[in-house]
Amino acid sequence: MRPTALTERLGIRHPLVLAPMAGGPSTPALAAAVCEAGGLGSYGAAYLSIEKLRSEIREIRARTSRPFAVNLFADDGVTADAATVRAAQEALAAYRAELGLSVPAPVTPGPALAQVFPILVEEKVPVFSFTFGIPPAAVIAECRGAGIVTMGTATCVAEARALEAAGVDLICAQGAEAGGHRGVFDRDADPPLVGTLALVPQVVDAVRVPVIAAGGIMDGRGIAAALALGAGGVSMGTAFLLCPEAGTSAPYRAALRAARDDATVITRAFSGRAARGLSNRFTREMRGAPLAPYPIQNSLTRQIRAAAAKAGNADFLSLWAGQGAALAREIPAAELVALLMREAEAATAPSR
Repeated sequence: MRPTALTERLGIRHPLVLAPMAGGPSTPALAAAVCEAGGLGSYGAAYLSIEKLRSEIREIRARTSRPFAVNLFADDGVTADAATVRAAQEALAAYRAELGLSVPAPVTPGPALAQVFPILVEEKVPVFSFTFGIPPAAVIAECRGAGIVTMGTATCVAEARALEAAGVDLICAQGAEAGGHRGVFDRDADPPLVGTLALVPQVVDAVRVPVIAAGGIMDGRGIAAALALGAGGVSMGTAFLLCPEAGTSAPYRAALRAARDDATVITRAFSGRAARGLSNRFTREMRGAPLAPYPIQNSLTRQIRAAAAKAGNADFLSLWAGQGAALAREIPAAELVALLMREAEAATAPSR
């Protein structure tokens, strides 16, 4: 395909970004495979310790010499009072008992952005992507000084304009169809659910920096459509969940294979922040239950999710996936990238 503002800015062959998928699916192998195939591989590192983050970055570097991105959350979340935490723990007690977890869940939020961001600078990560808002101005300035490209997530035009005003280099316009956490800045507000088809051209018209389209893009037809809307490239995550290089667990993979077009819901039950995933028993039964705010709720459900994955039980897993999940293909990442590019070329070829 012809070069775009995104491919030229990043020095990649294809206008394709692997979406960061923290909490399991992101692996160095998957990120590197997409890089080697000509896209921008991304690693979702939001929940990692400082030591693990450094080792994962170094493993990616050992697998590829091409540019890659590391994603962190710009929002460290808030604390919660004892009564709120206790109510959230009580709402989860039956699930813990069913999974054989007898000890109450510890409240262990992950490291703050200020603790882990310096690792990206020390390791000279080429691209720093982030969601849930905008990092402090000092962080953006440090990236600029270190030659690190910044990429922020916007779920509406106002957020996109704020990112550009903050000096962010690239904007990922996340449509309502996208899987995983909504990138909305305000953690407590109902997330904007502007569809990709409507959001992308409005963001393109509102900012001057390259825009990356995300949400529901699963094949070359979607890539071609996003480029026609003015995007410089696309971000795809759900499309790669069934690749062998992804860290997607066995029950998660089984649920994806059975997914339908109407299989996803938006829930706060797992993390306290709104996220799109496949509906399961947990999302259904926890609707309206007392929740702790992000990231406390995420720490309270961590053991439940780990035990469920070990038991092969998808009922209690955060099965993050976009509305196009039924179109996911189970092939190696490099083959998928090549196939996507062929499909995009075919979709833009003149009809005979």
